[in-house]
Amino acid sequence: MAEESLQRLIDGCVQQERSSQKVLYELFYGFAMAICLRYAGNRYEAAEIMNEGFYKVFTNLQTYDSNRPFKPWIGRIMTNTAIDYYRANYKTNQFEELDETGSASDNASVVEKMAYQDLLALIQRLSPAYRTVFNLYAIDGFAHNEIAQILDISIGTSKSNLHKARQKLQEMIQKEAKLVNEKRNGI
Repeated sequence: MAEESLQRLIDGCVQQERSSQKVLYELFYGFAMAICLRYAGNRYEAAEIMNEGFYKVFTNLQTYDSNRPFKPWIGRIMTNTAIDYYRANYKTNQFEELDETGSASDNASVVEKMAYQDLLALIQRLSPAYRTVFNLYAIDGFAHNEIAQILDISIGTSKSNLHKARQKLQEMIQKEAKLVNEKRNGI
């Protein structure tokens, strides 16, 4: 969509025109849902997070700086909404402290062969604590000190949960690869 058309659409949303809001929602639905799915445990949770995120978008659209790209702005709102959802629904003592963390070995060849949806399904099977830290670090590019501050945990806890998330993902990927190979070989 051209910048000028997007700006007219945004202006219509600021004026609370329902038709503009509907078009903006439909235009960014896929992008927003993809972000929310990474943080949610299932599609229902993702839809709940995304709808809350769009509510925040529409109520804060007047603060958007039109000199900056819109997509990262809406992406940040969706990510922050997902973190808020996590805090409200899952933050219990699910974080585990670990003094030393190792690095998960690469299994890139298997990962490269997996479809995005398959990887997403594996990430969604992680515990909420592991999934949130993994997404913030590996997908959204936050540093451990930032994650610790966002989630109100220690840096060591962030590192530990990332390490354990990677280990669990690696185990799940290996298990999936084994099942695929067994099917191929007729076992």
